[in-house]
Amino acid sequence: MSADLQAFSARLGHRFQRPELLVRALTHPSIATASRPDNQRLEFLGDRVLGLVMAEALLMADKGASEGQLAPRFNALVRKETCAEVARDLELGEVLRLGRSEMLSGGRRKEALLADAMEAVIAAVYRDAGFDVARTLVLRLWGDRVGQVKADARDPKTSLQEWAQARGLPPPGYDEISREGPPHQPVFTIAARLSTGETEQASAGSKRQAEQAAARALLARMESQP
Repeated sequence: MSADLQAFSARLGHRFQRPELLVRALTHPSIATASRPDNQRLEFLGDRVLGLVMAEALLMADKGASEGQLAPRFNALVRKETCAEVARDLELGEVLRLGRSEMLSGGRRKEALLADAMEAVIAAVYRDAGFDVARTLVLRLWGDRVGQVKADARDPKTSLQEWAQARGLPPPGYDEISREGPPHQPVFTIAARLSTGETEQASAGSKRQAEQAAARALLARMESQP
């Protein structure tokens, strides 16, 4: 295993018995070949592993919660934005295997790419060492997010609209700034704006996710002001 992957493995906290799984998890389709498969199948599996870990953790954390209460908390923990946050904590972007076009377009910082690779890495750990090891790793990496998810589960667009209405402002607007990437893996950049002129932008793999991320960023900025 290369030095950069060894360093990443140390940050991840898992020593791979089958290093080729980690290599595959970090290989984006833009650089894949017949002999160097991409991470999409692992991403598919990792999404399911993450979902099971978080569903189980939420049930254990709040044994009296209804399905209606658990569902938004679950969505907050497994959404692309959260996966990308964890990936950034691990500096995963530094070891992504990308094609030249993706590197030139800032692929190492793209939320969708980071989130997909994070899910693929989870699957690689699961394939390498089994579910118990993968569950322990996921819970460690997600850390306090599980305990704080009740607050994080609020829909950010609804919260921003309520914030605006409480101050006599019209509902926020959302503008599509750009759409990049291939049709099967687009990246949308959306700007959330208030009538007073404040705006924040965010990018994600769907318009809805980008709007939510932009709303979350704008609400956080407005709430931080005196």
